[in-house]
Amino acid sequence: MAYLIRVNQLKINLMKLIYSILCLSLLVMGCQPAPDNSASEAFERNSQTVLDNLENFQNESMDYSEYAADFVMRDTGFGAKDSLSLDDVMEHDKALWGNYDFKLVTDPLSLLPGVDVDTKLADGSVRYYANWEVTLAATDSTDAKSGVIGLYESFDFNADGKIIFQQVYGDFTGLFTYLHTVEMEETEEE
Repeated sequence: MAYLIRVNQLKINLMKLIYSILCLSLLVMGCQPAPDNSASEAFERNSQTVLDNLENFQNESMDYSEYAADFVMRDTGFGAKDSLSLDDVMEHDKALWGNYDFKLVTDPLSLLPGVDVDTKLADGSVRYYANWEVTLAATDSTDAKSGVIGLYESFDFNADGKIIFQQVYGDFTGLFTYLHTVEMEETEEE
């Protein structure tokens, strides 16, 4: 009889232990902080801004209100100054549109999340790799000429969702040399 009492007590103690572990596990899992989706949400919101920006650039109708007042663009051209202000970019865009037409030919465009340089964690920035077709308009003496350039471009945003930093990399020198080759050859012949 004493044996049966001990076995029953052992079963009861074992069940208490199992229930205690189960309750403790539920408590630990229930106390986990909610996942931080802020970077993902910022990326989605900022991606729409980038898509609008690229569409507006192609249509030569930029919405510069998407840019922060303290915006800076890294100037990656050979021999160029280090950075451009928003006023510089606006002037540069106007000059480009006066001579060239731009068309994003990568379809569908895949926007990628960027990361903070220091933490290596997603920070809501947006980047992409794509091909653009750039066309030099025809003149009275020359035909229109197009070339395709592969670009990498990234956009960083401030807390208000405004573009604060932008950079673009591609072989613009090669592209513009190609587009103007006929003009250079004709000038040399004269």
